Amino acid sequence: MNADELQDFARDVHQDVLAKTGDEANPRLREDAFTEYVLELLTDHNEVFDWELCFHQARAARRLPAAKLNAWSLSGDGATLDLFITLHHDSDDVVEIGKPEVRRHFDLVRGFLRRALSGLHVDLEESSDAFRAALQIHEAKTALTTVRLFFVTDGVVRSLDIDEAPIDDLDVRYVVWDLDKLSRLHVGSREEIVLDFANDYGEAVPCLQTTDSSGEYRTYLAFMPAALVARIYGLYGQRLLERNVRAFLQNRGKVNRGLQKTLKEEPHRFLAYNNGLCCTAAEVRVAPSVDGHGLLEWARDFQIVNGGQTTASIYHATKKDHIDISRVAVQVKLTVLNDSDEMAAVVPLIAKYANSQNKISGADLAANGRFHRDLEGLSRTVWAPAASGLERGTHWYYERARGSYQDDKMQQGGPGRTREWTKQNPTKQKFTKTDLAKFEHAWLGLPHLVCRGAEKNFKEFADRIENDGEPVVDEEYFHRAVAKAIFWRSGEVVFDTLALQGYRANSVAYAIAWMAEDSARRIDLDRIWREQGMSSALSDALKVVIATGHRYLNGQAGNIGEASKKVECWLRFRDTSLDVGSTWKEELRGPGAPGAKHTAVTEEQDAAIAQVARLPANYWFGLSKWAKEHSFLQPWQRALSFSLGRLAARGKSPTAKQSVQGLKVLDRAKELGFVPDE
Repeated sequence: MNADELQDFARDVHQDVLAKTGDEANPRLREDAFTEYVLELLTDHNEVFDWELCFHQARAARRLPAAKLNAWSLSGDGATLDLFITLHHDSDDVVEIGKPEVRRHFDLVRGFLRRALSGLHVDLEESSDAFRAALQIHEAKTALTTVRLFFVTDGVVRSLDIDEAPIDDLDVRYVVWDLDKLSRLHVGSREEIVLDFANDYGEAVPCLQTTDSSGEYRTYLAFMPAALVARIYGLYGQRLLERNVRAFLQNRGKVNRGLQKTLKEEPHRFLAYNNGLCCTAAEVRVAPSVDGHGLLEWARDFQIVNGGQTTASIYHATKKDHIDISRVAVQVKLTVLNDSDEMAAVVPLIAKYANSQNKISGADLAANGRFHRDLEGLSRTVWAPAASGLERGTHWYYERARGSYQDDKMQQGGPGRTREWTKQNPTKQKFTKTDLAKFEHAWLGLPHLVCRGAEKNFKEFADRIENDGEPVVDEEYFHRAVAKAIFWRSGEVVFDTLALQGYRANSVAYAIAWMAEDSARRIDLDRIWREQGMSSALSDALKVVIATGHRYLNGQAGNIGEASKKVECWLRFRDTSLDVGSTWKEELRGPGAPGAKHTAVTEEQDAAIAQVARLPANYWFGLSKWAKEHSFLQPWQRALSFSLGRLAARGKSPTAKQSVQGLKVLDRAKELGFVPDE
């Protein structure tokens, strides 16, 4: 970007952060919002994954270094740790950052790492966000091999010449994401991986070549040394898997543990047992060899679209377990599309249909599904009601693909058209797929899933859509989705006006879920859409529930954030009687009100209700406990089992939907070996 474009991007980022915080003036809250903004962007481009926000700051004391942390991520096998520190200027100007300031922030996050490795958790309150981070880092220190320290900022770093010093024999890497680098990522301009096998990796890779009769693509079959695969992954990490549908699943699964066992005990059989890698590239250079085959010398935009588990397993086997892989080879199928414009359409299909060692769920490919595309299309064409007769309507912009808002804005051509487009698509009315999952799960009474973080909650949302079936995305669905967004964001504003501290998203999620449950989801979403806001009665009730919810969460033992993620915590709050008055309930939709849908119960549903109602409470409680202890079933299925137990204990009948889904859960549990207590 040139200077003017970078300035425009700085303003957009500032507005996005303000939208996330509801214009809250608290600098800490804005710093958290900026950190979340950056990490969501990096997650969408597979630079990071499974992170958690965690603010901690401490001065130097008693030979302990000064420390600061804004977020963290630890891989499931404890081998790879990402720590994030943020410098947020809270300005829409482009601010330059010198090397001393960059070095100071890396020293601060290194300080947190040193403290955590030395047992920082024993000096922290269990309820603090930093306690869990410090405890897990300390427990993983024997397995830890690689640490990436991230410096994220809304300024522009002038020099990246910073020395990377190891800590306790750990491989420590520094990563900077400043405004300039983020701007390129935001509009989809990613850095391509270019592999020069002949000059940078010792020698070209022997391969066989075939061509598609249609001329659409070329395919190469090669056998790469495992050491070469590990070296490339060590340099590029998750960027190598940018078009892969999943990140590394760690060594917990049977398949990945089997990979490790083969590498350690039977390395000569790895090629026979393993399906290898399925890769793509935009361009390659292949030289002829003396035997008439080819030599793969160079590849541009190299990506592993299937086989990420194999790649990461090999890398971790060498780094963590120091396994000798000198005799291991990996089969590689490399596809080069002749038309690079087809990459976005064809690569996901290659990832979906290629043989894989771990089942790919619909959630892995969810963002490209019909549901999200239909919602995106409606968000570009449906106009929200204007606030007054003198104003034009606006769009609620659904950003299915990260960066599309900024990209559409930049394509308008000229300052005047850009300003007009921005008026029609205000930043505060933009929402993403993770936002949508948050709004929907709060409304559906699943706030504990919302509290698990944006990415994990979206995964649960996608899984639920896959299991329950996609809803019909028409204008009515879009109107109500926007109404839920208004409901949520109104809750954030209410939280700020109450001057409460900490756990805003958790409190809002619990409050909306309580009101949805208490009203049997008869809050008039259509009215919220028409008025583009909440009635005073509904806002007053929301204020009481948020304040109560915040007190309730702060009263939980141990780590508050962790407690809010548990279904048991939510169910206790759901069943709490709150004095919120009756005025807001006078506005609820009745069974015959416009927009209310009443569907007669079918004979099949009636039979399901009767069958579920015959089972005692302990039956469902036992199923839920069994599934949790064995890590079986989806979290929503375990939660449904527990809810059916609560209903049975209180002598209440389940709904038709609960009954139908409950029987499906029961059938699946029996397939997995569930035997109820006699």
